[in-house]
Amino acid sequence: MKKISLYESNDFSTKSHKTFLVHDSPYFKIINFNFKAGQELPVHSHEIDGQVSIAVLEGRGSFLGKEDSMPAGPGDVLISEIAEPHGIRAETDMRVLVTIAPPI
Repeated sequence: MKKISLYESNDFSTKSHKTFLVHDSPYFKIINFNFKAGQELPVHSHEIDGQVSIAVLEGRGSFLGKEDSMPAGPGDVLISEIAEPHGIRAETDMRVLVTIAPPI
């Protein structure tokens, strides 16, 4: 087992969102993204089979899709096929945890 403190391992940057690789294995990948208000991870997709989950730990913003968006706040989780377009826009400082299975 291993324990990781996201709040100690990853901070925020005014230049761009901050990324921290929490875990990487043959089974899944976990990534922590921290966004300052106004930053975003543009809508994108991956041409592979698998799924992605995006869990909001702190802050508010929107889950982005190809043509739509959904409000996102603490405790909200987006789950989709990884080939489906997805992204995030932060309205306030925001911490999210992304899980990708299988990892890319």
